[in-house]
Amino acid sequence: MATRAIEVQQLPVRDLYAGWRRADAEVDASGPFRRLLGEDWAELPAAVRRRFARHIGEDACVTYAGEVVECRMSVAGWLLAQAARLIGAPLPLSRDTGIAATVSVTGDAAGHGQYWMRQYGRRNGFPQVIHSAKQFAGPTGLEEYLGLGIGIALKLRVAGGALRFESDHYFLRLGGVRLRMPCGAIGQLTIGHVDLGGGRFAFTLDLIHPWLGELVHQTAVFADMESVA
Repeated sequence: MATRAIEVQQLPVRDLYAGWRRADAEVDASGPFRRLLGEDWAELPAAVRRRFARHIGEDACVTYAGEVVECRMSVAGWLLAQAARLIGAPLPLSRDTGIAATVSVTGDAAGHGQYWMRQYGRRNGFPQVIHSAKQFAGPTGLEEYLGLGIGIALKLRVAGGALRFESDHYFLRLGGVRLRMPCGAIGQLTIGHVDLGGGRFAFTLDLIHPWLGELVHQTAVFADMESVA
């Protein structure tokens, strides 16, 4: 799959408002993201290393506020996003832009993973809320669980100073049985975290099918809460 050039610095972003308080999260110099990246960790900007070196305990919550600035979906991508409501709607449900977005991250009690909650405003209807759980486990060392036993095994890498989460394969867990599904069945998923300076970063989502091409592309720009408080 060809690497998509990330051009987000010039996207229009309105002033961000941070009206929430967060619990403190300690910096863990030997955290799981650093271990997974190995020597490539040093290639990340200092701000990205700080965000992903945080040890977020079960009593802590780190929150980022921003807005969606780009969203494209093909017809096939839109249909897939609607069908994925059955597992918690992990893909954007509309092409709305200029809408508020927040991301909150908490740790699990065992200390082996994180719970992520993303909220996106919508022009019509209630905001879209996405829940997922990241666990530092599995053959790639990092898995994201969505719903109904469906998850994604993710690989981490650094490209052009951006942190990228790339799907290695999908899986369905039924009791003690794990069924592996190749990326070609649904599409290659790539999540990017691109530092923009000044406490801001871009979150990019790309889902590309080997036959149907681009299904979904979304970019949201967020700010560290402490940078805009």
